[in-house]
Amino acid sequence: MDNDNANIARVAFCVGVVAAVLQGRRRNRRRLWSREWLSRRYAAGSMNLLYRELETEDPESFTNFLRMDNNNFRELLELVSPLISKRDTILRECISAKHRLVVTLRFLATGESYKSLQYSTRIAHNTISLFVPQVCRAIYEVLKQNFLKMPRSVDEWEEIAREFQEKWNFPNCIGALDGKYIHFRSSRADGSFYFNYKGSHSIVLLALVDARYKFLYIDVGVNGRVSDGGVFRESTLAEALRQNSLHIPPNIALPGRVLGVPHVIVADDAFPLPYNIMKPYPDRGLSLQKRNFNYRLSRARRTSENAFGILANRFRILLNCINLSVEKVEIVTLACIVLHNFLRSKKDANYLPQGLVDRVMSEGRVIPGVWREGPILDGQLVRQGGNRHNNDARAIRDEFCEYFVTDGILPLGNGM
Repeated sequence: MDNDNANIARVAFCVGVVAAVLQGRRRNRRRLWSREWLSRRYAAGSMNLLYRELETEDPESFTNFLRMDNNNFRELLELVSPLISKRDTILRECISAKHRLVVTLRFLATGESYKSLQYSTRIAHNTISLFVPQVCRAIYEVLKQNFLKMPRSVDEWEEIAREFQEKWNFPNCIGALDGKYIHFRSSRADGSFYFNYKGSHSIVLLALVDARYKFLYIDVGVNGRVSDGGVFRESTLAEALRQNSLHIPPNIALPGRVLGVPHVIVADDAFPLPYNIMKPYPDRGLSLQKRNFNYRLSRARRTSENAFGILANRFRILLNCINLSVEKVEIVTLACIVLHNFLRSKKDANYLPQGLVDRVMSEGRVIPGVWREGPILDGQLVRQGGNRHNNDARAIRDEFCEYFVTDGILPLGNGM
């Protein structure tokens, strides 16, 4: 009996050894470094060839492909290359900075999934998922200082006010304020933290826009559950307005009027009505004068609506429900915004083609832009109840209202 037990033990031991060896071999089995078809990314049929063909043969399609012309692309590449370049190793050749930037810009322009981009770029989707957020962060870091900044002097604010008066017939206006939802797929661990009243998960993009559709100030990342008033109240912009630290010009009378009023930011009824914010009258039993004021305010607010429309029309990743973590969604949004300002500063006609945004005719009639006909960046924040107005703010609004039906009346066709 003892010998039988010993034999059984020896057999069991041998079986265990053999199983461990086989398992080790399976674990250590050599895997492919890269699939053959992926390694031919610089060969015919890849995005590299397409890029070169568009660059030399069809500049207009090149601009549509990357949302910028070749000169702007090369300038951007020169700026970001130090932050995104990698070195070749003895094992494999790295993906060049140019290809990293091309793939990232195509991702932002189309909203394609990493898996889809894999087949058009011959770069593995897991590799794309690693470098796209890195390139987006690099784009934001190199562009934000020159292309996303608040005015720092009275003269700069007055220039913005002059443009609002010339383009949108609204004096003493230094910006249009609006907020939009950026939708993404939240993880289970987040629960309902990012769940908004529209039934989706999102973060909030709060922005101040000038008369040329450029973003002056942004706040990205507040969860979609927070109301508009909460987003603005906790923003650095609200704090700067409260502290009077933005070097906004002093009060001045509206053209042809006597009473001095502050320079204001126009917003919709989702926002509160503090001293420097101008919002419409509540839509209940309005007089003709107040309806006229609301119309004139909505005209000026079209700058922020148009800015969001251009942004989403040119960088269509923002039209999708982005399948990334909230941190990556934030950096993708920031990259899109600084790219928008970068291209607006270049006055690239291909980036803002004729008819894309709203136009004001000589008689005061507004023609809606083409961007309003398609899907747009999802909309308005929920209105917060109980926004109280102080007497000064209401008096300022009444002064604007009186101006718009006397000295500031539009000639004809005001759309009412």
